[in-house]
Amino acid sequence: MEYAYSILMGIFSVVLLLYAGLMALTKDYTLLPLRARVSVKPKDPKKYTVQLSKVIALTALSPALSALVGLWSDVSAVIVLIVSAVIFIWIGTGFMKNVQ
Repeated sequence: MEYAYSILMGIFSVVLLLYAGLMALTKDYTLLPLRARVSVKPKDPKKYTVQLSKVIALTALSPALSALVGLWSDVSAVIVLIVSAVIFIWIGTGFMKNVQ
């Protein structure tokens, strides 16, 4: 299993992208975990759900990039995962500022 890391990161990325797509299409606030629904009371739940799905899709790109880099080097893949996750989450916080 030379490419186990890349396969697992690819599967994880696809699952996150499917979840984000489902949230964006249905705009269903109840797709969020119960703890999140209890702690966050947005003014417009549909808009909040769409914006959150954008953030989830953006952060799902981090394991996808890491999976691609992991085909060549495992150490570089972990570095790409950490750096891209920080960058994508930082960008994603800008999406959520106007929702609350």
